Amino acid sequence: MAIRVLIKPIISEKSEMLTTDVNQYSFVVDKRATKLQIKKSVEELYEVKVDSVNTMIMPSKNKNRNTKRGFVRGSVPSFKKAIVTVAEGEVIDFFGEV
Repeated sequence: MAIRVLIKPIISEKSEMLTTDVNQYSFVVDKRATKLQIKKSVEELYEVKVDSVNTMIMPSKNKNRNTKRGFVRGSVPSFKKAIVTVAEGEVIDFFGEV
């Protein structure tokens, strides 16, 4: 059974700063994915050379909010995040021709 390694790219202010400063890109990945699987997937999908992969598991967080019906409690699930460093001079274009 093959797992889908890359789930989605992370587009935020911090990830964009990493992209412009040190050529690193952030992705949400499957929790069972290894660094070698992540490297292989990024190289095949975006046709770039990957120098290194750093992974971390982000913990779940409890969230509370007020609504008309009262106080609602919930949680955001945990996920695995990968920060991929791409070779010098190579770029991953998430948006294409927008």
